This record gives sequence, structure tokens and C-alpha cells, in this order.
Amino acid sequence: MATTARSSTSKKKAPSRSSAGAAGAAKNGTAKNGTVKRGIAKAGTARSRGETDTYTIPGMSEDDAGVTAEILQRRLEALIDLTLTLKHVHWNVVGNGFIGVHEMLDPQYQAVALMVDTTAERIATMGVSPNGLAGSLVAHRDWEDYPLGRDVVPQHLLELDAAYSGVIGDHRAALDRLGELDPVTEDMIIGQLAALEGFQWFIRAHLENRDGVMAKSLR
Repeated sequence: MATTARSSTSKKKAPSRSSAGAAGAAKNGTAKNGTVKRGIAKAGTARSRGETDTYTIPGMSEDDAGVTAEILQRRLEALIDLTLTLKHVHWNVVGNGFIGVHEMLDPQYQAVALMVDTTAERIATMGVSPNGLAGSLVAHRDWEDYPLGRDVVPQHLLELDAAYSGVIGDHRAALDRLGELDPVTEDMIIGQLAALEGFQWFIRAHLENRDGVMAKSLR
């Protein structure tokens, strides 16, 4: 999944601001993102007697599962966008230093694609349907498309730095709420952050001078 943060790639709002709406949506059986939420039986009801196949994670309330799933849906969309951005740059970067950047981006793409899968499966584990379709991403994003087509290495790296800043900033904002809701999901996001922040370091290392000052424009 970002200079001024482009939010994931950069103007995204902290997921915690919409948690109240998600809780209400969970009660009604439909996630706020429009995905259909599987019915969740409370402890001691038909689920424990084997009379229904609906579920959430044992020990997690329906409301907490709904809010957590909504937060993760926004993170899922941001990560999907980042995978598309990384491939786009991989195909369009040119100029001095091309091969190093071209080959650096594929492992990043593969790692972020794995984060997409892990995040979607965590949503499904809670009994909620993850939405990985382009329509959901477009409907919920509040950032602009990546602005460059074919361009030189330094300019793509500046924009990628902005993209990473957006994803990382919103992941960190999500932690504020997830820490209250589900430590397992919180741990998953922390692990993703460690990798994403490392990838951003790779990008920034190309842009800074010996004093650690990053360039703002390198055309």
C-alpha cells in the first residue's frame, strides 16, 4: 500500500474514528463496508449445541469482532493498493539505477501480497466476509491514485516514500483501537509494520545524503 503523506497511501482517516458505526453494523449483521456478516451466535446459544454453523472467535464478543473486522477491511484495502502501486513502479521506473530499484521492488510486492492474504483471512476467521474487490477499494479510499507513469528512479522513490508513509501511519493509528479489541490482531499489525517500515527504509536510503537529510525533489 506514503514528503506529504499520501495515505495509503495518505489521507486516510484513523480507523478508530469509525469504530462506533462498525459496532452498530455488526449488531445488524452487515459490516459497514457493505460485506455481509455471517451471523454470530453468543456463548451458550445454539452454536455451542451444534445447531448452527455461524461463529466468531471464541471469547470475542460480536461487537468487538465487527469493529475489528471493519478496521482490518480498511487495512486490507490499503495493502491491496500498495501491491498495485509497487508493481506499477516496477514496470515504469527508468533511468540511472533502474535495475537495482526494479529488482528491489518485487520482494516488497511479494511480502505485501502475503500481508493482504493474512489480513483477509483474519477477517474471515472472525466470521466476516473480507472484500478484496476493486469496487470496495475505490469506494472507501480517500487518497489519490499514484501520480507517476514512466519516470526516473528518484521521482518514483519520492512517491513511494509518500505511499509507505500513508500505509504505515494508518497502520499505527489502527493499533490504538486494536489494542483494546483483540491482542492477536494487534500483534499481526505490529508484525506488518515491522516489515513495512523496513521497506520504507530501503526507499529512503536512496534519497538521503550522508547527514541523513532526505531530498525533496531529484529531477
